[in-house]
Amino acid sequence: MIATPADLLKRVRDRSPTLSPSERRVAELALGRPDELIYAPLAVVARQAGVSEPTVVRFCRSVGCTGFQDFKLQLAQSMASHFPYADLPIDADAGVVDYATKVFDATLDTLVRLRRDLDVAAVEAAVEYLTAARKIEFYGLGASGSVAQDAQHKFFRLPVPCVSYSDPHMQTMSAAALGQGDVVVAISHTGRTRELLESAEVARRSSTTIIAITSAGSPLAALADVTIAVNVPEDTDLYTPMTSRMAHLAVVDVLALGVALRGGRGTADRLRRMKESLASKRVPKKNRSRS
Repeated sequence: MIATPADLLKRVRDRSPTLSPSERRVAELALGRPDELIYAPLAVVARQAGVSEPTVVRFCRSVGCTGFQDFKLQLAQSMASHFPYADLPIDADAGVVDYATKVFDATLDTLVRLRRDLDVAAVEAAVEYLTAARKIEFYGLGASGSVAQDAQHKFFRLPVPCVSYSDPHMQTMSAAALGQGDVVVAISHTGRTRELLESAEVARRSSTTIIAITSAGSPLAALADVTIAVNVPEDTDLYTPMTSRMAHLAVVDVLALGVALRGGRGTADRLRRMKESLASKRVPKKNRSRS
């Protein structure tokens, strides 16, 4: 399959785990210094990556390009159409309009890409498991911990017992007490956090179903029964998650809505009663009289 320019950087990142070690070195160079590769000759790219020129060409074909020149052309077009949040070119003296626009544009771009690439079959499978679950536990650490808490806030309204844990010790202890029929939803942008992987492994040994919201090809994805891939080119090793967190929240909303719809009228009545119970806790709206 030939890659389209707009998704070339994403393809490089997604396919990196499946490439040969030598091709992976070219991928790391492309992701780390894409602006330099646009103008570099084949021999220079091979030397900088520490591989042979034929290896660079094989890498280009592995990521869906016809050759090295096609790769450079699509790379230039991909960079022109998409800027990850961490790489946004913002000057130190930029005004509110400038940096606010950058953040909103990056978020919108991420959500549009997620909608386009969403694995519908994986979502359907996840909804099936969640609907039939005896208990649901949401695990996340750091910024993903807030997503796990949001997931609990969404799902506790549904007729399935649920809880969220953002402490690794609590995750591990609770995972050990789970069993067949229970579901763990593990959330991680990188899918490489050791503590979360350990908790997921404990749950897996307890015959618990694991649903991962994470990057494709990550160690967490490999542990999961169902992976909803959220591939956002955001370097969270250096930066606090921004657009990736918004993408994870959107996936949680999709799953919650899917489970609510499966619940039929019973779930709808439950949600209505909960909504009505809050009426007394809100200040009534003031009627605005027209002059």
